[in-house]
Amino acid sequence: MSRSIAQQTVDELGGPGSVLVRQREDHIELDQLLQELDGSTGRAQEEVLQRIDRLVFSHAFAEETVLWPVLRRVLPDGDALTLRVEKEHQEVNELVSALEADGPDDPRRATRLARLVEVLREDVRDEEDVLFPRLQEAVSADELRRLGRRWQLMRRLSPTRAHPTVSRRPPGNALSGLPLSLLDRTRDAVDAGVRRAPEQLVPVGTAVSKGLASLAGAVERLPLSRKGDKPPTSR
Repeated sequence: MSRSIAQQTVDELGGPGSVLVRQREDHIELDQLLQELDGSTGRAQEEVLQRIDRLVFSHAFAEETVLWPVLRRVLPDGDALTLRVEKEHQEVNELVSALEADGPDDPRRATRLARLVEVLREDVRDEEDVLFPRLQEAVSADELRRLGRRWQLMRRLSPTRAHPTVSRRPPGNALSGLPLSLLDRTRDAVDAGVRRAPEQLVPVGTAVSKGLASLAGAVERLPLSRKGDKPPTSR
C-alpha cells in the first residue's frame, strides 16, 4: 500500500522543490491556522479566517489548474479521484461564501465553521494519503520538481477568495484565474488598509472592497468562467 506523503522524508518526496514537499508545507501551515482559529472570536477570528482563505484558495486553484489535469492523464481512475477533491473544494467555497455573506452574528456560524474545519482536514487527508502517493508512483522525481515550479508560479497568480460559481476545471478556471486574482489581491490590500485606517476612512474602504467583490462576482458569472465543470461541482 502506498505511503502517505506525511510519513516520507523530503528526499523521498523528490527534494525541496518537489510539488509534494510544497503541498505538505502548505498543509502544515493550514494546520497551524486551524489550531489558531479554534477558540478565537470577533475580530481575531475574522483575521485568522482571512489568512486561511488566502492560503486555501490559492493552493486549491493551483492544484486544479496544474496537478489535477496531470492526475487525470496518468491514472486510469484519475477523473474520479480528482472529482472527489473538487467536491471538497466546492464545499469550502460555498461555506466561506456563506460565512462572509451572513456575517459574524448569524446563528449558523458556529456550525458552518465546524464543517469548514472538518472539510479542510478531510481534503488534506485525501491528498496526502491517496492522491499524492498515486501521483508519486506515476511520475518521476524530475517531473515532481517540474510540477513544483509550475504549481508555485500558479499559486502566486491565483485568486485568494471564495468563488463558488467558477469552474473547478479548465478552461473555466484558467480563463477566470488572472482577473479574479487581480481583484482578490487588490481587495485583500484594501481590507488590510481598512483595519489600520482611522475610523472616518473606514466607510470609504468598505465601499471600495464591496465594489471589488461585485466585479469579482460578475467575472464568476461569465459563461467562460463556468465552462468545464462537472455537475457535482457546477453551480
